[in-house]
Amino acid sequence: MIKLRPILLAHGGAGLRRLSPAQAACLAAALETGYDVLNRGGPALDAVETTIRALEASGLFNAGLGSRRQLDGVARMDASLMDGRDLRAGAVASVEDILHPIAAARLVMMHTDHVLLAGVHATRLAKHFGLDRRPKTPGRRRLTKARPSGAMLRLHRAMVRGAMRGRERHGRETVGAVALDRTGTVAAGASTGGIDVMLPGRIGDTPLVGCGIYADNRGGAVSMTGWGESIIRVAAAKGIVDGLAGGDSPAAAARALFKSLVKRISGTAGALVLAPDGRFAIVHTTPRMAAGFWNGTGRPTVRDRFP
Repeated sequence: MIKLRPILLAHGGAGLRRLSPAQAACLAAALETGYDVLNRGGPALDAVETTIRALEASGLFNAGLGSRRQLDGVARMDASLMDGRDLRAGAVASVEDILHPIAAARLVMMHTDHVLLAGVHATRLAKHFGLDRRPKTPGRRRLTKARPSGAMLRLHRAMVRGAMRGRERHGRETVGAVALDRTGTVAAGASTGGIDVMLPGRIGDTPLVGCGIYADNRGGAVSMTGWGESIIRVAAAKGIVDGLAGGDSPAAAARALFKSLVKRISGTAGALVLAPDGRFAIVHTTPRMAAGFWNGTGRPTVRDRFP
């Protein structure tokens, strides 16, 4: 068996914001932590989960500790993981009070026959296995009742219109990772607290296998970020992996999908794209994308713009 040189990519979201020094340092540290798993011969799936856990715990991104609140003042989080060797996947949606939603997604993968658990039942599973709790933080004033009343719907629509006028519809600091291990197996994962103008119960692309993430050793691994609704409508992650399987380079596969995303539905997105032979690309339609990569030599590369 030919042993490949492992590689790990991570992102902290795509949008308008510049990558802060603290976020850059956190991404670099997360890459180092995750790559240590690969360097010791560990599987890609473990490296992806370890990297994302570090980002969730930082409070610097819209995931885990740093998750934003929905319009009723409650933080609800989504996450997913996928292994390219046997297409195993696990995901959670709208979980509350958990520090590491990515670990909850791993529980769904390893301890159930399901792929996706949502809401209170996903939260209960995480608590049953003793996952770390998300520390209580002072909540902002609840804007309206939790029930989606007419007032909440009007507020939501007004906020969305304002965001679109201000060109703020881009994703906000969702985190994700893809990895290739020494055996040639790829894996992908993502974790998010959603977007700023969410109705309670809104679920984006992150926990949807084929949309927010996908991994298949026959094609590659992808982790998405950006405007979730547009990513869902084109099944972005699976589309990019299909392009890889058809012979496209990582950059070409992403750009072909993004061309349709932008032209047909005015979507916005960024992607980590990794082929099973180690080729990779970081591609985004947004002005910036906080991301980085490392193959174990030198220092991790981290920046917020990629060609």
